[in-house]
Amino acid sequence: MPRGQAEHPTSYIIAALLLIALWYLASLLLASPELPAPPTVFYAFIAGIRADLGYHILISTFRVVYGIALAGSFAVPLGLLCYINRVDKYTAPVIYLLYPIPHIVLLPLIILLFGIGDLSKIVLIAIIVFFQILVTTRDAARNLSTNYIYSLLSLGATAKDIYRHVILPACLPKILTAMRISVGTSIAVLFFVESFATEKGLGYMIMYAWSRMDYPALYASMVAMALLGLCLYLILECVEKRLCAWIYI
Repeated sequence: MPRGQAEHPTSYIIAALLLIALWYLASLLLASPELPAPPTVFYAFIAGIRADLGYHILISTFRVVYGIALAGSFAVPLGLLCYINRVDKYTAPVIYLLYPIPHIVLLPLIILLFGIGDLSKIVLIAIIVFFQILVTTRDAARNLSTNYIYSLLSLGATAKDIYRHVILPACLPKILTAMRISVGTSIAVLFFVESFATEKGLGYMIMYAWSRMDYPALYASMVAMALLGLCLYLILECVEKRLCAWIYI
């Protein structure tokens, strides 16, 4: 399907119903408490929202959104500056050296530096997502045709005008795509950082329910984390449709 052609909401509903049907069929075939049926999980989800699940959802949302925003605030300007050869000359080697490192292993060091509170979790999410956004933004800026720049320079544009009217609009679709991809990464990191040394967040709820073998609550927390990622993804997609309307024409 072309990017400019919007998917019909019915397709999402059909896909969701298909997944639920497969889940229900698997629960019937397995007939085990380890895989409760969707209605059981739904009731556990509603009960959790009425209790404290909603609070943990808000905590996890804060950590993910803050982490992505923090990463983007540094990665996007630096990636756009890489259009300048002198900047890219010194930035590219650092990216190539640091990007392949599995940054999740930095968690013990980050906890030592920033403590076990929200800050350490936000910083780790930001570090991991930072490189995803930076690499995509840099590549978008480096692949921009110089013909657009020369056209604007011939009209007397300044460097600020070039970044505002050419480089940023041209790179914005890929920047938002990178941020949408980073949502999935940040949710995965979120589960890891919330699975120990904390008593708040959906990762904690999943591990706590698992330790008590409360499988309906376990799946309800997993569904909540999946819905969190889906909502953030859809929000960024709506932002892209608003800011980059020309690619949907």
